[in-house]
Amino acid sequence: MRRKMASGHSFAFLCDDVDELEHSVQQKLPMVSVVMPLKGFGEHNLQNWRTQITSLYGGPLEFLFVVESKDDPAYRAVSRLIVEYKDKLDAKVVVAGFSTTCSQKIHNQLIGVEKMHKDSKYVLFLDDDVRLHPGTVGALTKEMEKNPEIFIQTGYPLDLPSGSLGSYCIYEYHMPCSIGFATGGRTFFLWGGCMMMHADDFRQDLYGLVTALKNGGYSDDMTLAAIAGQHKRLITSPPVAVFPHPLASDLSFSRYWNYLRKQTFVLESYVSKVNWIMNRALFGVHFYLSWGFVCPYVMALVHIATTLRAPYSTIVKEAAGSSCGLKLVSFLLICTLTELVSMWNLTRVEIQLCNMLSPEGPQDSLRSYNWGLVFVAVLVDNFLYPISAIRSHFSQSINWSGIRYYLRDGKISKIERENSLKYTDLGGKHLYGKKTYPAGKSLLGYLSISLAQWHQPKKYDV
Repeated sequence: MRRKMASGHSFAFLCDDVDELEHSVQQKLPMVSVVMPLKGFGEHNLQNWRTQITSLYGGPLEFLFVVESKDDPAYRAVSRLIVEYKDKLDAKVVVAGFSTTCSQKIHNQLIGVEKMHKDSKYVLFLDDDVRLHPGTVGALTKEMEKNPEIFIQTGYPLDLPSGSLGSYCIYEYHMPCSIGFATGGRTFFLWGGCMMMHADDFRQDLYGLVTALKNGGYSDDMTLAAIAGQHKRLITSPPVAVFPHPLASDLSFSRYWNYLRKQTFVLESYVSKVNWIMNRALFGVHFYLSWGFVCPYVMALVHIATTLRAPYSTIVKEAAGSSCGLKLVSFLLICTLTELVSMWNLTRVEIQLCNMLSPEGPQDSLRSYNWGLVFVAVLVDNFLYPISAIRSHFSQSINWSGIRYYLRDGKISKIERENSLKYTDLGGKHLYGKKTYPAGKSLLGYLSISLAQWHQPKKYDV
């Protein structure tokens, strides 16, 4: 991109060849339907949605914002946004209703697919918590047109921590995964926040993918990745498909823990015996690597404590003198610094790429990263992952955005709606709009409380 810009190609962030911007080429581009399942409304949503609908794709493009009900705060917010851009884009809000056989996100996605235009050649699923680049839709479509064998195209998020330990834990959790995505080609990883597929695959229920998602599906990306692996279909990740993912400014540690629980709970869902074996293998490998990463630091503390205690105890002094503990501690320190420098460099490159792909958008910077907290987050996340995985295995239930899902034989068997959660995990979103007054309280008391809250400023109101 830099070389092309230096040679005079100012639109290198959109395409490699400036001739692709010719009107005759743009006219031939296929129609794309963008389906975005929404839940709640948070501090970054408006900015994210604007980047998604202001795409510079030259072909026919429609946007389907799918909510579970009109009571969802996202419904009012996105409806206002569509009115603001009503003459500039083809967009509508779809009310999907409540899911009964699969996760709410999957339900919203499938309803969006049902409502998409009959001429759509590709469908692009996007999460509402990522910032899209102006040329993303065009880049993904170009790859699909170039290689019809592609089953799914995906991307990966670049987390922008907000400063809390929980946000750095999520950044640390995602960062190693980006190595698997950043191949510029074939990958077996799949991120549900960005998935482009052939629309006809859903219309024809290819490989029973719609059936698998609808009947007990919990995770869209894991289910589709399992189907792709089972039928040896191609998943690719183009090098420009990295998206800034701003995390909530008030992301607490408890919200991070619930997010980690959701990620480990995914390993309990499966669509086939082979998929179950792969999940169990991932469970075991991740378990071993996570605690295998933390244990050397525990031993390093023991060696340091022994060295500090040695001058005051003959036995401890003899033991310390006969061991090579401090040498191992020094080696661990070198490895730790190497790891942090590697993470710093990878983050630096991804930030530079994102800034180049969105030259008119907000420019991100490494200066906001606290690398001391990154190190702490690495230890915390690797220590907690096996604990979360064990709990998910024995509980077989999870609360996701106020909805509790129960699994049986790898599929959702029961859904309970719990309106106790006020926020989602990462975006700090308000989940519920209209509310009924709680049981055990008088209507007058509830109205007085509501009136007091109404006078308080609402940070995320549109």
